[in-house]
Amino acid sequence: MANVKGRSVLVTGGGSGIGLATARRMLEAGARVAIAGRDLPRLERAAAQLAPFQVTVCVGDLSDPEQAKAIIAAAEAGVGPLDILVANAGANLKERTLQELTPQRWQSMLGSNLDAAFHAITAALPGMRTRKRGLIIVINSVAGKRGNPLGGAAYVAAKFGLHGFVIAAAAEEKARGIRFSSIYPGEVNTPILDQRPNPVTDEHRLAILQPDDVAEAVMFIARLPERALVPELVITPASYAFI
Repeated sequence: MANVKGRSVLVTGGGSGIGLATARRMLEAGARVAIAGRDLPRLERAAAQLAPFQVTVCVGDLSDPEQAKAIIAAAEAGVGPLDILVANAGANLKERTLQELTPQRWQSMLGSNLDAAFHAITAALPGMRTRKRGLIIVINSVAGKRGNPLGGAAYVAAKFGLHGFVIAAAAEEKARGIRFSSIYPGEVNTPILDQRPNPVTDEHRLAILQPDDVAEAVMFIARLPERALVPELVITPASYAFI
């Protein structure tokens, strides 16, 4: 099993939830870590929670291609050329039914869940191509495997698009030594639950996946030797019916 010690890692959506848990795991394993997100105060709180480890904080909106390039540049200035990109940034909204889904809300879901990953990945790829190595771990959702009304049509469409994009990108970049892996979590107790149309109870939050569960899956993939790859990994609550 490979060691992540000394490797350079960028975690997008690193201010909370799965991203924050992943950053902590990577730091504990000896990696050099940058976290990215749109909310500077949230990122600063995350950096304080990660103390005494030092992290590089990169602020910007990954749905904008120029800001995505700036985030990758800032991350590499802080931790060095990227060995691992964890593309975790994503969002949902309360107004997710078709009746509520305006063109603006549709575009915001594509921007947060598909465009952001596209821009982060395509900004990171040139450096990885030059070095002929790199690992890109994409945090998708079971909504990218199984369409259902819970996530809403726009969120499902974006996650299905992300699923297809990663499959195609992995096939293109394989010959350049760049590996892609998608993780599809079921319900996870993260701040995205606050955007559910109906409030989620504390009991329900405790019964579903926790951010550390998904971070452990990320670490499993990151620690694999370069000759090995997990193209896709589905992780759900034990009570979840994956049908």
